[in-house]
Amino acid sequence: MPDPLPRRPAAKPGATGSLGPAATVLDNAGRALPPFAALRAFEVLGRVGGIRRTAQALGIDHTVVSRHLRALEDWIGVPLVDRSGGRMELTPEGRSYHVRVSAALHDLIAATRDAMATGTSEGVRMWAVPGFAIQWLSDQLADFERSDPGFAVELRPTDTCANIAQFEADADIRFYGDDWPPQPGGPGLQALELARPPLVIVTSPALAASLHLTSAQDLLTAPLLHEEHHEQWRAWLTQNGVSVDAKAERPLPGPLLWHAHLAIAAARQGRGLALANRYLVGRDLANGALVELAVPGTKPVMIGSYWFVARADRWSSPAIARLRKFLRQRASA
Repeated sequence: MPDPLPRRPAAKPGATGSLGPAATVLDNAGRALPPFAALRAFEVLGRVGGIRRTAQALGIDHTVVSRHLRALEDWIGVPLVDRSGGRMELTPEGRSYHVRVSAALHDLIAATRDAMATGTSEGVRMWAVPGFAIQWLSDQLADFERSDPGFAVELRPTDTCANIAQFEADADIRFYGDDWPPQPGGPGLQALELARPPLVIVTSPALAASLHLTSAQDLLTAPLLHEEHHEQWRAWLTQNGVSVDAKAERPLPGPLLWHAHLAIAAARQGRGLALANRYLVGRDLANGALVELAVPGTKPVMIGSYWFVARADRWSSPAIARLRKFLRQRASA
């Protein structure tokens, strides 16, 4: 396999440049590698953006960061940073190179951490969509830690998708709809579908008893509860033969609750009908706080899936591999 970096011309004896005699290292074939300080500055720049932010993150002067970047570009012979237009952005070559440099440095950090943590627990930082995290995932993680005590999971419920590529978290789980963005994965990432659950209509027992629905069409005048948009109800109705104008100012009746767990709470309080799945409402259905509302002539609808996403270069690490296998088995049970 060819060397990913071009061979640098041999330096003249004594010529070490402005970064000092220890600025470069040799691989096992005797080829010089770029200065580590320059690689580190480039990796941070690609994550935080801007010379001054990079300098602040590294605790060095911004002029030193500029010298590191110039030195790396001179060494490789390829422009990595676009300095035109008053903004500093990576060139296409720079973005491609950054993915690999970032992965390599992360592996070095992980290897060092693993060597220092021999005999101690390995942690996984996970972000997840709040409703799924609160109603189902937290219980599964407690079981995971009991069954595999060498691995601890730090769970952060959030509607914001973690920037896994830039190490904001080790893994991210959320629901991705079939017909609306975003979609799981991306450059440098790997994704696994955990579950593709059918949607059910849920509400309080009292409200369910007061409704007399004869077909899906009757739902257009029912008190519907929505999360951050109308897409879930629109997709459910469309697949059950009800036409919905998605371009209308208010295509469907009912308030936006913005979070799945808030929509479910509103349904529990008798405020309307919510669309959910068994991962979100299993407890409520079991204890009678919610009931499933069956509408004559309708069929089960699946509009998306829960996906587990992690960095491709960390996909096979022991903690992430065991955790995703455990969650996949639990989600399939």
